[in-house]
Amino acid sequence: MTDQTPPVDEMHYEQLAQDALRGVIRLALERAAMPEGIPGAHHFYITFKTRAAGVSVPPDVLAKYPDEMTVVLQHQYWDLAVEPDLFSVMLKFGGAPKVLTVPYSAVVRFYDPSVQFLLQFDEPEIVEAEIAPLSPPARDPDAAAPPPSGDDGPKVVSLDQFRKK
Repeated sequence: MTDQTPPVDEMHYEQLAQDALRGVIRLALERAAMPEGIPGAHHFYITFKTRAAGVSVPPDVLAKYPDEMTVVLQHQYWDLAVEPDLFSVMLKFGGAPKVLTVPYSAVVRFYDPSVQFLLQFDEPEIVEAEIAPLSPPARDPDAAAPPPSGDDGPKVVSLDQFRKK
């Protein structure tokens, strides 16, 4: 009996196929971005991972959809911009316009129900956004330093200097 190891796919065909199919999404969105908009009865349900690398979603939308969300491009979408690796679009959430930026690599499903066309993709690697610590506001060097109180107990701090005027 021979001891053969299975061949290694150094071409990564599965990933190449996924990337090619994501190109179908890009081409469909390019047609939707034309002045005529989406032709006929076509419309798109695009599901993506909200925490995938490169996704930009407003914080209030991200709070509502912390893992995955589906957007519908049909009648009410604006400023659809299609780039080689991502698309951005303005949609309304609760009547307020919000811009979403989504790399094709974050898309897990693309569905056009008018013709029952569905593409499903492997889940992308999720990147937890690093939240930078808030640095204290720069102090005005011309402002007088507070006098030492000599008291090490709790202090009351006025927030007036930090408020927008």
